[in-house]
Amino acid sequence: MFLNTDHGQDQAGGTATLSFGRAVILPAPVSALDRARAFIASTDWAPDLGSRIGSREWWRGAATCTALIAATCALSPGFDQTIPGSVAPALAGSQWDEARAQSIAPLAWGGSTGRRMAANDLVAPLAETPERPTLDMTATFGTGDSFTRLLQRAGVSASDASRAADLVSGAVAIDDIKPGTRIDMTLGRRPSRNVARPLDHLAFRARFDLNLSLARQGDTLAMTRHAIAIDNTPLRIQGLAGSSLYRSARAAGAPAKAVEAYIKAIASRISIGAVAPSDTFDFVLRQARAATGEVQLGDLMFAGLEQRSKKTQLVKWDDGQWYEANGQSQRQGFMGMPVSGRISSNFGMRRHPLLGFMRMHKGIDIGAAWGSPIYAAIEGTVQFAGRSAGYGNFVKLSHAGGIASGYGHMSRILVRPGQHVSRGQQIGAVGSTGMSTGPHLHWEVWRNGVSVNPRGFSFSSVATLSGEKLRAFKSRVAQLMAVKPGQR
Repeated sequence: MFLNTDHGQDQAGGTATLSFGRAVILPAPVSALDRARAFIASTDWAPDLGSRIGSREWWRGAATCTALIAATCALSPGFDQTIPGSVAPALAGSQWDEARAQSIAPLAWGGSTGRRMAANDLVAPLAETPERPTLDMTATFGTGDSFTRLLQRAGVSASDASRAADLVSGAVAIDDIKPGTRIDMTLGRRPSRNVARPLDHLAFRARFDLNLSLARQGDTLAMTRHAIAIDNTPLRIQGLAGSSLYRSARAAGAPAKAVEAYIKAIASRISIGAVAPSDTFDFVLRQARAATGEVQLGDLMFAGLEQRSKKTQLVKWDDGQWYEANGQSQRQGFMGMPVSGRISSNFGMRRHPLLGFMRMHKGIDIGAAWGSPIYAAIEGTVQFAGRSAGYGNFVKLSHAGGIASGYGHMSRILVRPGQHVSRGQQIGAVGSTGMSTGPHLHWEVWRNGVSVNPRGFSFSSVATLSGEKLRAFKSRVAQLMAVKPGQR
């Protein structure tokens, strides 16, 4: 029977742990020398004398510093005595040449390493530095640069540069070479330094689908064309509009210019503010993939937007206009101001400044400096250009959709009847001819012969493809719709 006091109270898992007579190990005695070594090892004899000044550690460090200085002074031979030493004998003859070759002299005399033999009296200096037999270099074609001048700047002779330019111009137009094109060339050996180097080889990327190389064959140059296979499969990108149509399209991989063209095309049919986050955008871009791995993205060819209740599909045709999938194109917009100035009289009833009674003002007056240019608000055809009673020098333009616009009080007229003018083209200059109190432009707009307010007037025109053009258009729409999204 064991008592609890005999074996302690340690138990684990409900079972007492018993100890059956283990031997007691006494610690080995530590000698005085070991204790001294331990004390020395655990003591910081060189503390930072700049901190804790006046503490026990600081005084111990000061004592250590003082002891070291005292030991140095005690062991020194004295400041007035020299320390004896041996001096190596002077070298002469072959021994001196050998030692000099292995010393710092090679570096001092232009050597690339300390092991290069230094020049001695047997070395004969060269009259001039020899040239490399060939010279490899790269030139960059700059904006407005000349191919001939570029080669001559690189050191090519005038005859070789002219011959190379003639060969290259036979393959591609020099003006079509993009700025920044790298031209690799090899210049050959020349008979003397007084003449330019001959052109031995030249190679560069002339076009996205063409590499050109020139090589010397005897006394002349010969050109070789290296065609690069190009895959013109368009690139189609689709995705959700999200919170921002622009950012979502850019995140999907569409270039910035293509996204801007897409938004401009879609905005001509619907309001961009009406695009919901769940709507799906659809891009088809021109794409050219070279066999060498380069990729070029071109213009936007198709712009689509799928909404819950409406699907917009626009295709860009050869005339630069956007047509719907059925072959119709509708342009909408607002007339721009034909001259830069301030509106001095609005559309509507007013008291005539010269006649003095109330009268309908069928246009708006825009005050501007004498001679300021007047531009066509939209494209059209000149119906009348000349003197017209109270209008003075007057120009009338007819536009599509039964729309016409008139410009009066001009100082001079720059168009003639029957001439086609584009939007923004100058048609005259501001003046004060006819019934006018000062230089300004009287601007009128008619729709189906009825005067309307030019400010805020919206116009629209519809163009429809037919015949062979419509069949070709339908074929293109089918090809674009067959492109798979993300196809590379």
